[in-house]
Parts: sequence; structure tokens; C-alpha cells
Amino acid sequence: MSAKQIWGLVRASFAAWGEDYASSMGAALSFYTVFSVAPVLLIAIAVAGLVFDTHAAQRAVASQLTGLMGREAAAAVEALLQSARSPSGGVISTTVGVVVLLIGASAVFGELQDALNRIWRAPVPRPPGLWRLVTERILSFGMILGVGFLLIVSLVVSAAIAAFGQWWGDAFSYQALVLEVINFVLSVGVITLAFALIYKLIPRVSVQWHDVWIGAAVTALLFTVGKSLIGFYLGKTGVASAFGAAGSLIVLLLWVYYSAQIFLLGAEFTWVYAHAFGSYRERPQPAAAAAVPRHASVAPQETPILVKPWSGGLAAERRAGRPPGATPPS
Repeated sequence: MSAKQIWGLVRASFAAWGEDYASSMGAALSFYTVFSVAPVLLIAIAVAGLVFDTHAAQRAVASQLTGLMGREAAAAVEALLQSARSPSGGVISTTVGVVVLLIGASAVFGELQDALNRIWRAPVPRPPGLWRLVTERILSFGMILGVGFLLIVSLVVSAAIAAFGQWWGDAFSYQALVLEVINFVLSVGVITLAFALIYKLIPRVSVQWHDVWIGAAVTALLFTVGKSLIGFYLGKTGVASAFGAAGSLIVLLLWVYYSAQIFLLGAEFTWVYAHAFGSYRERPQPAAAAAVPRHASVAPQETPILVKPWSGGLAAERRAGRPPGATPPS
């Protein structure tokens, strides 16, 4: 792949990101994620406790959250976890609370599926019945458990490597550096696998594995680098102090929002790559506005292609039926 082709992929990815209104999708995804993070972490920690020690999993999560999000956002997550872990009231209120938490945990999956379906221009199915709705919720719950368990295993292993490296670093500085590199590669590898599973399994279209691996790896690198930049920005701007008592929640919301933008940009890159070099390269591309949420009951009509002043190149490529980033015929 030449430098010109790589630049074409990057340019087309940002253009598609704008045409799909990824900033708005990221805001909705952030809202659902904030209310889902506590039950998802509780369930994932419980599942990880079947393999590792539960307290070790909790300590690893708390330590990594602080390093990942910053002290304020991690404190907000800890407060949500404590509130969800210690429900008050009788049996009925506790049961209702648990059910609401489970529904909230799967709601973020529904919003995530909507976003990826829009990016991949997935066809709109018929209105789902009750059984299909329950099945989708169960599948979404299982998907969340799997990804959450995978990430928590990564956190536990990373914490163990970090502790071993600290002990070893007192005597062998070179080996400690090697362990840091191994820890970084392991973290990026696990995140790449998690993103690949999401990009492959969640959209309501057939996506090949070779279409998602490069996009997942690019997203994992962006996420690994971006999380440090986001944490630095939130720590230096004093967002938490500006909002008073709600500062920790605002910091958490901002961190999730910026992370969602990285995730959606990676999804757009995956879509562009699949049409330029992957299994979708011979297929025509529908307009960005053709995809509608999963709960819509009417099939969408053909809509004009959205054209923005800064994204005319991508729109022109869609009209011509060319893959994004491809060289136009002479």
C-alpha cells in the first residue's frame, strides 16, 4: 500500500465520519455508556472472579481506571460501582434494580449496533417481535460479558506484569523495560481483538475477518495513544473543578465521549478499507442517510447523497460507484 493510498484512506475515513454524524452518535453512545458502565463492570468482575481472585480483579480494575481515565473519572466509576454493589431496600426493590441495571447494560449494545449499522449502511429489518427483542438483548448481554471479561483478564495480567516488573526492575533495569514492552504489546493486542470482535459481529451485515483486522489494529493504537492524551487534557484543563460536585461525572462523560469518537473513527476506517481493498470493493455504496435506527418500522426511501464542502471527494466517489480513496479513471 503506497503513501498516496494511505492518505486516501485517511481522508475518506474523516469524510465518512463527518457524513455519518459520528459526533452525534458518539454523544448518544456516551450517554448510554455512563449508565451502563457500573453493571457491565460488576458482571465482568464477577465472571473474572470465576477464573481469578475477585479482589485481585477489583484492584486491577481500580488501578487501571485511575491510570486510564484520571483520578476524577475513576472516582465517579468507583461511586457508581459502590452504589450498584450495595443496593438498599427490600427484595422487590432490589430485584427491580437488578433488572433495570441489566437492561441498561444491554442498552449500550443497542446504541452501538445502531451506530455501526449506520456506518455500514445496513438494511432495515422488519419491526422485531417480542421474542426477537428478547433474543437480541440476550445476545447483546453475552457480547458485553465476553468483551468485558476479555478486557478484565487483560487488566489483571497487565497488573501482574507491572508488579513483577517493579520487583524485577530494582535489580535488572533492562529486563523491566522488556516487560513494559510486553505489557504494551499485550494491551494493544487484547484491545485489537476486542475491537475486531465488535466490528465483525455487531453490524447487521456480512463483514469478513480480513476487513476488520487492520481497522481494529488502527483503532487500538489510536485508543492506546488517545487515552493518554485525553487524560492529560482532562487533568490540565480543570474540568472537574469547574462543575463542582458533578465534576467527576462530567469528566467521565467527556472521557467516554472522546473514546467513542476514536472507536467510531476506527469503524469508519474499517468501512472505507473494506470498500477500497477488502470484500466490498466491487459493491456500490449507498448514501450515508440511508441507514436508520433498528427500531424503525418503515423501510427508508432513497435519499440524496449528503454533500459537505469539505467532503465533496467522498460524495463524488459514491456517485461514481468507486471505492473510497480509489484513483479516478483517467
